[in-house]
Amino acid sequence: MHRTGAQFRLTCGPQTVVVVELGGALRHYSVADHLVIDGFDADDRIEGGRGQLLVPWPNRIGDGRYRWQEQELQLPLNEIEHANAIHGLLRWTSWQAVEQEEARVVLATTLWPQPGYPFHLVARAQYALDRLGLTVTITARNVGETPAPYGVGQHPYLAVGTATVDAMLLTVPARTWLRTDDRGLPVASEPVAGTPNDFGAPRPIGPQRLDTAFTDLRREADGRAVVRLAEPSGAYGSALWLGEGADFVQVYTGDTLAEPQRRRSVAVEPMSCGPDAFRRDGARVRLEPGARHTLQWGLTPWAR
Repeated sequence: MHRTGAQFRLTCGPQTVVVVELGGALRHYSVADHLVIDGFDADDRIEGGRGQLLVPWPNRIGDGRYRWQEQELQLPLNEIEHANAIHGLLRWTSWQAVEQEEARVVLATTLWPQPGYPFHLVARAQYALDRLGLTVTITARNVGETPAPYGVGQHPYLAVGTATVDAMLLTVPARTWLRTDDRGLPVASEPVAGTPNDFGAPRPIGPQRLDTAFTDLRREADGRAVVRLAEPSGAYGSALWLGEGADFVQVYTGDTLAEPQRRRSVAVEPMSCGPDAFRRDGARVRLEPGARHTLQWGLTPWAR
């Protein structure tokens, strides 16, 4: 048994994806010998949220404390240095395969009521390869009797050959970014225009440090917003598209990771809500009894 549990291998032509039982995480994605994501080995300890599913909230909840339907609720703090609850409750649980084919797997788990989150959800994550790339569909259903706060995201790190983070060309089709305090909690929404966070056209990241949420996404004719990361010539890279339910994206340049992972790749994190949403955006995160929520995103590698 591997440290990350069962390994689910998907193939489609030259593409290979590996998803793991532990947290339903995306461990590996390659096209032939080219790595699309900066993943981890089957027996590694997962660091920095690498490839993990973020359920029932992405990003941070300040002090782990929030008010929901007249209840004052306290979550465990797992970003101790900033007194935050970060990235949900299902990263270290077992996700079981309920459907599996050569190019597709569906994993499922249950989030049981517990201290700080007395709500009952069932969650599924489908990973599917086709000739264009990888599509990930994350669904959750509230099987409890009361409305539940719910958000979701995922934490892939994109790799672009041997290019360093400084040299990578980044494009983010966003009109707005969330300015945060030194705990990573939002204090204001601001236009990207005229700021260092304007990546509306591709440009090198350079020495800029990003751990930044973007929203008000510009979508293409198919309804998808597309974040692109490319090597310096633009000859190859990856497009991470944000579909249904993905209204925010966090871009993280890995500055707080330990070596050798520090600034080795860029996390591009699709999210259904922004940081601290349980406290700041209750209407967006409200999931009624019996209701389902879907977030869909995907990766399309390219080479010119």
